[in-house]
Amino acid sequence: MGRTYFVEEAIGQYLSNLSMKVQPYVTGLLIGQCSVQKDYVIQAVRTPPKEEQKEVINPSKLESIDEEWITAHASQVSRMLPGGLLVLGVFIITCPELSKDSQNALRKLVFAVEKSLTKRRLWKPAEEEVSERAALQICSATKKVVCRTYDVQDPKSSAKPADWKYQSALSASWFALDCTVNVNIHIPLLATSSNHDLEKNIKNGLNRWAKQIEDSVFLISGQVKDDDAELLEGQKKSRGNTQSSSQFSDVKVLTQLSQGSSHRSTATVQICSGSVNLKGAVKCRAYTHNNKPKVKEAIQALKRDIINTLSDRCEILFEDLIINEGPHKKDFEMAYHVLPQRLFVPVAGSSVMLSDYRFGEEAIGEVQERFVEMLDQSVQAEDIQITEEINTVGICPVTDNVDDTQQKQLTKATLLLKLQQNMGVVIAAAVAVFASIFSFNYFSD
Repeated sequence: MGRTYFVEEAIGQYLSNLSMKVQPYVTGLLIGQCSVQKDYVIQAVRTPPKEEQKEVINPSKLESIDEEWITAHASQVSRMLPGGLLVLGVFIITCPELSKDSQNALRKLVFAVEKSLTKRRLWKPAEEEVSERAALQICSATKKVVCRTYDVQDPKSSAKPADWKYQSALSASWFALDCTVNVNIHIPLLATSSNHDLEKNIKNGLNRWAKQIEDSVFLISGQVKDDDAELLEGQKKSRGNTQSSSQFSDVKVLTQLSQGSSHRSTATVQICSGSVNLKGAVKCRAYTHNNKPKVKEAIQALKRDIINTLSDRCEILFEDLIINEGPHKKDFEMAYHVLPQRLFVPVAGSSVMLSDYRFGEEAIGEVQERFVEMLDQSVQAEDIQITEEINTVGICPVTDNVDDTQQKQLTKATLLLKLQQNMGVVIAAAVAVFASIFSFNYFSD
């Protein structure tokens, strides 16, 4: 028995409208949420056309599909998804002449998209997590829909049949978890890094911070709940309600200040070329379906949103710096940069809100254009919710010319620290030597 995909009814009309356009094929992404028993698709978005692709595409083959462009689109869309939502798969709408080759093209796209998204993540999927992704094929003439899945953890995976079922008001009353996380991260920039690779150093620092978030304690409505408990336990589930209304729960995140006594702590001295400080308060949100969700699923979704949102902001900042200062600029001067603010936008007929990031000087009109381009969705300016204050990145370099005195002090400090760390070995060796001399003299006498 294959997987079952419950699909928002409006998606059927959206795909039907796309199939009516005079094109040999249209590709796009499926967005939704996975669960152990079933999957939920709440939105489908077509791949935006490239400027140079406005010419007529060769209708005889699917070789003209731009895999790199589609994976880049998937990466941009994944930034706009709150916790709990992900790119569930890929769809393609073709004319009858291309139907035979569609499945091979879909298979390549499914694996390429997942590989691209996995590279960006600072978290690892759980062992029990669903690893199947959807490949949806639609014939523009007959409107026939064929849904299959591939296990993206297995490169040799073969297609499995899946059910594609439309349902009205699918995400009209999903549950939302909200939290604000205060961030104050100090990341040293190692002098040994080639060309002072700022982005790589920050990613390493964020990896350490991500582990702290994974180990944090989450209080839902002021309580620590059991992982296997139902998130909505004790709450009445609304039935037959087609109006979008989300239930919100405020979550507090408690991070560990220090490790327990069972953990061995070691200190190291490292020569640094500077440091980066990330400071601010980030708004995080995760959604979960209303079909008996577990606490563990909801907390996991929120953890990933916390990690993703800070990582995405840093990526966006570096992309902006590269555009404005050039890709070959490696040595950054002391500066304070403002991270992009997060904003939320409602989805029609759903309680779920999608997100985006905006720099302070960026006009609201640019955000609206981005939603049309990336998600094929028109957004009213008054519907855009900005819920954050300013978050900053401080880059504090150290001068490259370290004088001899400083170098000697650093070397001396390093040697002293190593001596202290290995003092036990030194003392043990000294005792052994002394005992050998004493026994030799004793037996000689």
